[in-house]
Amino acid sequence: MRKLFTGLLLILSFNLSLFAQLTRDQYLKLESALGEDSFFNGHLTGFMLYDLDSQMVLYEKNSHQRFIPASTTKLFTLFSSLVVLNDSTQTLRYVTDGNTIKIWGSGDPSWKYKTLYQPDFQEFLAPYETIVFSDANMMSPAFGYGWQWDDYYYNYSAERSSLPIYGNLVKVKKVGNAPTVFPPSFQADVFPTNRTIRELERDFHSNKFYYNPNNFRAREEFIPFITSPELLMQLASDVTGKNWIYEPDSLPTLHQEWRGAPLFPILKEMMLESDNFLAEQLMLMVSDRLFQRLDTERAIEYMLKTYLYDLPDEPQWVDGSGLSRHDLFTPRTMVALFEKIYRMLPDQQLFELLPAGGRAGTLENSYKAEQPYIFAKTGTMSNNHSLVGLVRGKSGRYYCFAFMNSNYPWKASEVRREMEKVMVMVREMV
Repeated sequence: MRKLFTGLLLILSFNLSLFAQLTRDQYLKLESALGEDSFFNGHLTGFMLYDLDSQMVLYEKNSHQRFIPASTTKLFTLFSSLVVLNDSTQTLRYVTDGNTIKIWGSGDPSWKYKTLYQPDFQEFLAPYETIVFSDANMMSPAFGYGWQWDDYYYNYSAERSSLPIYGNLVKVKKVGNAPTVFPPSFQADVFPTNRTIRELERDFHSNKFYYNPNNFRAREEFIPFITSPELLMQLASDVTGKNWIYEPDSLPTLHQEWRGAPLFPILKEMMLESDNFLAEQLMLMVSDRLFQRLDTERAIEYMLKTYLYDLPDEPQWVDGSGLSRHDLFTPRTMVALFEKIYRMLPDQQLFELLPAGGRAGTLENSYKAEQPYIFAKTGTMSNNHSLVGLVRGKSGRYYCFAFMNSNYPWKASEVRREMEKVMVMVREMV
């Protein structure tokens, strides 16, 4: 028995020795790369490198400090969606009465948006002549807490709604010196102006759009429109050929559900392209599944108290996309969250969801190498840039990391360039 016990200890000791540990020289190199005499000393920087196999922290710097995470917030939305929504969207809740159906939207963003799988509204609504729509279950406002007001005419700031169509966006195409817009019902509200603008711009308070024929470029392909029940009735009627009526009644206890689209393509688009609209709608669907009402704040509170109660530092989490500057997370919390996702998903699915350095998504043009070594979610906002995910070392093994930067005065491209030097160093070390 003594020999057997000794043998087991030797095997365990050998296996533990296989886990990559930083030597003193390697540790000092990272200290120098991130320390007082480095580029990163000019602003707040936090970093953590974590061995997923041994569950050991190999290196950390300021990992307890809170940072504005920007779009790395979408990792929280991804986790919530995986836990609560399972494999499909929650598109509608409804009741029927003869040839009339009354519906409550559940936040599904798919309808006429990008190339996402389309819920078959035509088939679903075919037995009914009249569709009565209610948004009384929508508790969250169109914009999130802390979003910048002057982002209202950029496509990354589309409004949230219970039953969006076209992603709540107008598509713009240049024909001659003028814009042609889609859906075509918006064309009558497009006007020329002498203002020195280069793109089609929407009025702050209305769905009126303006362009300068002398300067029009049409580089902004999509522009958010102001949502309203009346506008939805018009657009939905045009698409379905049915009569839509707005009656904001409460959702009855007895009702049916329609789950219209697979979830994974939406998660993949959100993660690879950092799609804010999809992230916000996903959190609305999470709330709908939990509470039968669309309330992002309540859904976040629930997730933090249940599945995320054990994170190292309590997150200040306020939206699904990371558009808000009120979001605040620490690097070690981001690592702990990512480990939960890593343990939950099969490797193949996880790598499909993550941007890959030099290959896919928001990392297509950075962290280039013959073999991709960075698989991570990016997050960029003026004066803030973060990266959270996996780094593959020269050993072929994967390590989790969080690299967060706030309050820098330089361009994000300069910060990314310096971050890349550090991550190449890490790759060679492990």
